[in-house]
Amino acid sequence: MRKVVRQQPTAERIKNFFEVALGFSKEDAELEAKRCLQCKNPPCVKGCPVGVDIPAFIKLLKEGKQKEALEEIKGKNNLPAVCGRVCPQEDQCEAVCILNKKKIPINPVRNNTVTTELSKISNGVNIGALERYAADYELSHKSQVALRLRSGQASHKLETHGLKVAVVGSGPAGLTCAADLARLGYAVTLFESLHLPGGVLAYGIPEFRLPKQIVHNEVEYIKSLGVELKTNTLIGNTYSLADLFAAGFKAVFIAVGAGLPQFLGIPGENLDRVYSANEFLTRLNLMKAYKFPEYATPVNIGKSVTVIGGGNVALDCARVSLRLGSKVTLLYRRTEKEMPGRREEVANAQEEGVIFKLLTQPIKILGDEKGFVKGLECIKMELGEPDESGRRRPIPVKDSNFVLDVDTVIVAIGQNPNPLLPKLVPELKTNKDGTIVVDQDFMASLPGVFAGGDIITGADTVISAMGAGKKAALAIDKYLKARNFV
Repeated sequence: MRKVVRQQPTAERIKNFFEVALGFSKEDAELEAKRCLQCKNPPCVKGCPVGVDIPAFIKLLKEGKQKEALEEIKGKNNLPAVCGRVCPQEDQCEAVCILNKKKIPINPVRNNTVTTELSKISNGVNIGALERYAADYELSHKSQVALRLRSGQASHKLETHGLKVAVVGSGPAGLTCAADLARLGYAVTLFESLHLPGGVLAYGIPEFRLPKQIVHNEVEYIKSLGVELKTNTLIGNTYSLADLFAAGFKAVFIAVGAGLPQFLGIPGENLDRVYSANEFLTRLNLMKAYKFPEYATPVNIGKSVTVIGGGNVALDCARVSLRLGSKVTLLYRRTEKEMPGRREEVANAQEEGVIFKLLTQPIKILGDEKGFVKGLECIKMELGEPDESGRRRPIPVKDSNFVLDVDTVIVAIGQNPNPLLPKLVPELKTNKDGTIVVDQDFMASLPGVFAGGDIITGADTVISAMGAGKKAALAIDKYLKARNFV
């Protein structure tokens, strides 16, 4: 039977920002590892965007070799503690696990109740929880696990030929590319515009899903490979791309992500207490607003919060608002089946008391005489034929308008590519949606300039960005070798 990760009891976790998922015990991890069939041609490896040898690390866990298992993972994945927590394994490695075909029943019990929503999750091996367990072993034992390189060198200290490469943006794509280039012998400098590294990992995911200490630990590991980190440095402003090349960098990788919020374009979005998800989560995560006045950044929300959207970001905003003491309603224009958020996070939000108001579309935010939100006019929807996304298209129901009594609205309907660098460097060709144009080798329109992650795809998953970072590192290495720089 598939093991489900233990969690804080619901009544307790809604009052704090501590991590909800508690991870596997040693016994649970070894029992779950024994479920792995050790396939000769494992489909799970093909389902992993960074190519981790999943059966190999699971076999080591089954044998009680936690340190060796983490070394195996880190051969491909530079952020295992992050991926074990936030990657959608159910749509990737776990989705193609052979055990799914065997229809093995699971009985997911959480907080002493069977969760119907979780029964829809993969019957495959709980790969994500096992990856987290291996990564957390290092932290809990305060040991520095050595990375086994193909050369046989069992040390973080890498040989370098000294050739300089700049990586712009310290999110998942940038961190991965920087680490892989360091392994290949490059002297890598990682530039971050904010005061803390991590990109979306630092500002976009709540503490109860991804503790910032975990992000810090992962960044410190990457720095230990020889990567130099420079924060508070906005490339395009503090330094131009020309400045970087003049300083001796032979290539630049742009990984500035998708941090530009989308809005609905409806009346009332300029009222007070209307937040984009980006602003709301940045205040809470990066600026510790949930600890006000211990930290000097307040966040002004009322007693009744409505979050608009159905993805992981919307669910995060809803669960954060709940912990701040508000009644929270989540509006989504389709049904729960079409929600893009992870099933586990949907179940978490439901357990915690978030009210789901589905098949509902906001059309106007209403304000009071002081300019604050006082209500949200909506219209009911019904589902028609599938649209280009494959989901059934929501269609307004005539004469179904109604008003919700709310005092705070958070818009969480997606993010656009970060426009700062492309606007400051007009020579960089972009698509209509603001993504940077690259070729099959991640090369942008300027020689020696590469890009990857959300800045070329639009908002996507952490692991997809990491996959792009790995591929870009190999492309940069190939490019520099072809020009006899190395």
